[in-house]
Amino acid sequence: MADQGGVFRPRSGKVRQANVTLAHGAGGRAMRDLIEDVFLAAFSGSSIHTLEDQARLSMTEWADPDCTLAFTTDSFVVDPIFFPGGDIGKLAICGTVNDLAVGGARPVALSCSVILEEGMPVDDLRRISASMRVAAEDAGVQIVTGDTKVVPRGAVDKIFINTAGIGVIPEGRDLGARHIRPGDVILVSNTIGDHGAAIMAARDDLGLSADLVSDCRALNLLTQPLLNSVSGVRALRDATRGGVAAVLNEFAQSAGLCCVIREDRLPLKPAVRGISEILGLDPLYLANEGLFVAVVESHQAESAVTILRGLPGGEASAILGHVRDEPAGALIMKSLLGGERLVDMLDGDQLPRIC
Repeated sequence: MADQGGVFRPRSGKVRQANVTLAHGAGGRAMRDLIEDVFLAAFSGSSIHTLEDQARLSMTEWADPDCTLAFTTDSFVVDPIFFPGGDIGKLAICGTVNDLAVGGARPVALSCSVILEEGMPVDDLRRISASMRVAAEDAGVQIVTGDTKVVPRGAVDKIFINTAGIGVIPEGRDLGARHIRPGDVILVSNTIGDHGAAIMAARDDLGLSADLVSDCRALNLLTQPLLNSVSGVRALRDATRGGVAAVLNEFAQSAGLCCVIREDRLPLKPAVRGISEILGLDPLYLANEGLFVAVVESHQAESAVTILRGLPGGEASAILGHVRDEPAGALIMKSLLGGERLVDMLDGDQLPRIC
């Protein structure tokens, strides 16, 4: 049913089956009922309720004429789909918001497309949709358009989600590894490896899950205050697959410089350190979903850390090291014993389907 403005008002209780069926992706009444009952009921207050084939956004509502438009997309296949600190729905929202945020953008709107496996419990889908709604509200973005597909059993594992996002970058803001200079300082916004350790514990039941919680969160709540207060931020990047090590190697290679960090400055929770030691993993390579790496002009590094430590999700922000000239393109770590070792990019993946 639609009101006079052409906006559909979803009615709950239309889907009475316990599990998703192929009919829910066939384009007929069952599919419409699933979309209205599960997704539209969750994503209230959004232009998605017009049910057009596209979202129509007024540029004048959220963009200045001189701003730059940022656009990104990502797909999420995490296993398990529910984990300590979040689920695939929250991850899909935060992951795309974070890709915009580390470019200096203010996230504005997201799309959401889901591929469902026949037989997926509808209650799980409701839980994921509700989680997406809360994550979007917390990040200050709207889910404005989407798509639903259902495939036979075994074609996907329960649910895969794709989200795309747009945001606006203010005039004059230009972040990137090309701006990094020798003498700049490297910092992280919080503790390292929380997401990867939480997923590992949830998947393998290692008995450490009580203290292992994913850091899944929207980073624009950290990046915007930082960028509004500190003019000397050179580059930002969220450390997802490949962890902090991957980001710093990418920075070093793009800038043609050397990133140097100190082992004794790595902010690690005891549980993350413990699971890494048990499994013989390096926490620098563990994935994060609520942490960014920043390179900042040296005279503003302490101010940046102070700002981040005063914000939720940035309490453990720390300076890890600095940038120097040689060896160009390398990441070096100074060990607890005072020596230096090369921290290279990973060959392969420590843990597949981490996000």
